[in-house]
Amino acid sequence: MGVKLYYTTVTASREVKSQQAEVLRILESKSIQYQLIDISVGGAVREEMRAKAGNPSAVPPQIFNDEQYCGDYQMFSEAVEEDTVDQFLKLA
Repeated sequence: MGVKLYYTTVTASREVKSQQAEVLRILESKSIQYQLIDISVGGAVREEMRAKAGNPSAVPPQIFNDEQYCGDYQMFSEAVEEDTVDQFLKLA
């Protein structure tokens, strides 16, 4: 499929909601296809995201290209600022 975004539909954190919305908005504005993976469906999915990210306390959004880890919101945001989103997502 390509780009995968681990996110959550259940969070009390405004920050997480805002970060997820911004990542989705930017991906859509660049017409980048992506797959959403909701970690709120079960602990196993959350643990899978954390294992793949190599961070036992990782929180969404976490971004991957297939199985290859691209980064978290902060890293994505920096790529947007530097206009290197395609490289960040390993599309270029």
